[in-house]
Amino acid sequence: QHQLEESGGGSVQAGGSLRLSCATSEYMYSINCMGWFRQAPGKEREVVAAIWTVDSGTYYADSVKGRFTISRDNAKNTVYLQMNSLKPEDTAMYYCAAVEPSYRGAWDVCLAPSEERFGYWGQGTQVTVSS
Repeated sequence: QHQLEESGGGSVQAGGSLRLSCATSEYMYSINCMGWFRQAPGKEREVVAAIWTVDSGTYYADSVKGRFTISRDNAKNTVYLQMNSLKPEDTAMYYCAAVEPSYRGAWDVCLAPSEERFGYWGQGTQVTVSS
């Protein structure tokens, strides 16, 4: 049983697109900061994007600005990561994470996400971009 359910990973050629989904419970989603992280082989895990579920405020890593879009669907308690113009450097295991349910202080985390503040994690979904 998973608190965060990820899907949408796969293989794509450079320049292609992929959309990742992270489905969770209403309790986990309602007031929270949810983020996407990734870890490539030989690299440390890094933040990709984050979203404040209350009003959709967002954060993006410089490396993905203009290419990736994080969004939410309140009816489905789901957060998405639309990835366009994918590059081989985007190849990684992508993880969905959440800070804390029903925690308004999570807003501050969303302003400058750090993985240490995220207490809930999905299993990850692999994204592979070929040249």
